Amino acid sequence: MQNKLEEIIASIDISGPVPEEGDQRQYYYIKKMRDYTAAKSQELGRKLTACTVTFGCQMNAKDSEKLAGILEACGFDVRDEENSDFLIYNTCTVRDNADQHLYGRIGRASHYKKKNPEMKIAVCGCMMQEKTAVDKLHKSYPYVDLIFGTHNLYCFAEYIYEVYHSDKRVTELWESGDQIVEDLPTDRKFPWKSGVNIMYGCNNFCSYCIVPYVRGREKSREPIDILREIERLASDGVKEIMLLGQNVNSYGKTLEDPISFAELLEAATRIDGIERIRFMTSHPKDLSEDLIQCIKRNPKIARHIHLPLQSGSDRILKAMNRHYTKDQYLKLAGHIRQELPDAAITTDIIVGFPGETAEDVNETIDVVKKVGFDNAFTFIYSMRKGTPAARMEQVPEDVKKENFARLLTVVQDTAKKQAERFAGQTMSALIESVNEEDSSYVTGRLSNNMIVHVKGDPSLIGSFVQVRLDECHGFYYFGHIMI
Repeated sequence: MQNKLEEIIASIDISGPVPEEGDQRQYYYIKKMRDYTAAKSQELGRKLTACTVTFGCQMNAKDSEKLAGILEACGFDVRDEENSDFLIYNTCTVRDNADQHLYGRIGRASHYKKKNPEMKIAVCGCMMQEKTAVDKLHKSYPYVDLIFGTHNLYCFAEYIYEVYHSDKRVTELWESGDQIVEDLPTDRKFPWKSGVNIMYGCNNFCSYCIVPYVRGREKSREPIDILREIERLASDGVKEIMLLGQNVNSYGKTLEDPISFAELLEAATRIDGIERIRFMTSHPKDLSEDLIQCIKRNPKIARHIHLPLQSGSDRILKAMNRHYTKDQYLKLAGHIRQELPDAAITTDIIVGFPGETAEDVNETIDVVKKVGFDNAFTFIYSMRKGTPAARMEQVPEDVKKENFARLLTVVQDTAKKQAERFAGQTMSALIESVNEEDSSYVTGRLSNNMIVHVKGDPSLIGSFVQVRLDECHGFYYFGHIMI
């Protein structure tokens, strides 16, 4: 892939006019920046350095790989946050604590800039699509040099060039964006696995969620482009991919020639070299029988379905604008258990949504017990300005915390019981890292997304091994490699 990147950059003529749009325009600015960073590095007697700091979901992590790849292509060396010449924060705005965490980090960055006055600081991502956040940056953090949002992330190289060739702050915010530009440099965090964007945006407008406002409406990538990207990743040694979208089950509906997510997934399983395929995230109202049967007949597809519940109360689900009932969710989860008995079902649950009562939480707990979730990500409701839920009557914080504690106890007990059912089985694990607490162990991930620790050395990282699951410790196992 590096050779292809160099071929593309070499083909760009920076003495001619700037290309009007797309990846060619960005490669033009990458090549221009290479000349700048080379000259500046010679002047300093060291290479210019950069760091990307990520907040939020898997899609943000994938975006940050692109940001890092563009910085490296521009001639920067990747370093730590404090000692970088170019520091970029890729933001999340799903919950308020993410906002506050960001402001704290940007505040610390002012001290880094005092030590290195030539440091450039950039902020991008979902939070920058909110006017109040941008206004706060302009007012309270004048040392931030670049601000841009989600719709024009692919223009990053152009903005880097502008920052270094302008004496003023650069702010580039788009209300929407129709272009999908993917063929740009990427610095993958892991050589053996990768996320693959299959769509952007969301059309669901859940009443608590800011995502449709900051990520825009759904846009699906063409299947041929997605499959070619997966083929390139496979040829580069990637063994596991995760197909990414805010609601992958609605993939393909916006295409000129519509295709279902199940059809795309089926095509991806036929690509040689890819041994495991994951996807994230599913909306219960759109999960089809075709998808369930596709998973059932394809062992390459991970036995893990993340199916956000959010609430078990029909009254709250309606207020959330989720478009399914408790009974419909239970029937779907039960059908998945029947058709895919070896699959893990995980979920998201919000506690403290406006108007929620103790009885509503009891309804949610009832669903947790009946489904038997393998894991659940539980959150206390965080009000997001600009969403319908922000205008509803809010639940007191002490009530939220009390109900959250009740739910969490049941979630943990249920997940532990679910995990124990795999004891004694032998499964395939992708080894991902050296164990953080004992370097004589390595840590792997099973098809059902459960973690297992086994004796082994770093040479196993990035490979699939057969592992016997010996001891269940709640959310993870200790096991041994079968030889």
